Amino acid sequence: MSWRLLAPQHWPTWIGLALLRVLEPLPYGLLMRLGRGLGRGVRPLLAGHRRIARRNLALCLPDQTASEREALLRQHFASLGCALLETAVSWWSTDERIRSLTSVDGLEHVERAQQSGRGILLLSAHFTTIEIGCRALAARLPLNVMYRPAENPVLAHLLTRSRSRQARRAIPRDDVRTLIKALKAGEIVWYAPDQSYRKKGAEMVPFFGVPAATNTATSRIVAMTNAVVMPYFVERSSDGRHYRGVIGAPLADFPTESSSADALRFNQLIETHVRRVPEQYLWIHRRFKGLDAAYPNYYARRPPAVG
Repeated sequence: MSWRLLAPQHWPTWIGLALLRVLEPLPYGLLMRLGRGLGRGVRPLLAGHRRIARRNLALCLPDQTASEREALLRQHFASLGCALLETAVSWWSTDERIRSLTSVDGLEHVERAQQSGRGILLLSAHFTTIEIGCRALAARLPLNVMYRPAENPVLAHLLTRSRSRQARRAIPRDDVRTLIKALKAGEIVWYAPDQSYRKKGAEMVPFFGVPAATNTATSRIVAMTNAVVMPYFVERSSDGRHYRGVIGAPLADFPTESSSADALRFNQLIETHVRRVPEQYLWIHRRFKGLDAAYPNYYARRPPAVG
């Protein structure tokens, strides 16, 4: 660890992490009550995040009334608070505790695919349960995790250290070469390519019927490695005491000749899970961005009308 991470500007981050570390051993029901209370408590302070989430909800769930979406927004912030405490558990709890809190259906699909010697790409998405869901797999499988490094250097250091300790390998998002190497070697990789993406290879693909800048590299990666692709989604129980992950059957006819059609297919799988647990999707992410200036600025203070 670089001594620069101990500079005064990083002390607030260290203090917050120390508090999470102290809380981690508490009974899980108490942790989740604290998390929900924290999420509700900070919601009034995060005006920008509330605006982003409201816009996403209006774009994705136009059939709901404004009051229904506002209620969902409140539930979402409670879910975000739970996610923070789940991160503490994911980073520092033992595998035994993780397995007692989680279940994963569909492991037989992984075992069957492993017998073929092919690599396995578990496609997931950014829900508030992302950390605990990834950890549930790592406690059961020799997992490689592809992740986006945090901008905060302290968090980046601890996140990399945590995932490197718990997973077989932590692969930074831009290290496609290592990802391909792992899949060609018949390994398992967890990968969540669902957030807004505007680099080379991005395409406009509908999400909840709204075109959004999307990473379509999954099709090329699978074509290069002959990997088996399976969806993986996690949901938090209503009482916050258990998590159920589901590994779906391998996607048939994937990839196709159309990377945008493949991305749309995965988006639709995400949509199905969002409708199951809408409060658990990461609504505070600016998902709807375009690839040119003609695309509407949905996150402006006076955004364009929906529809």
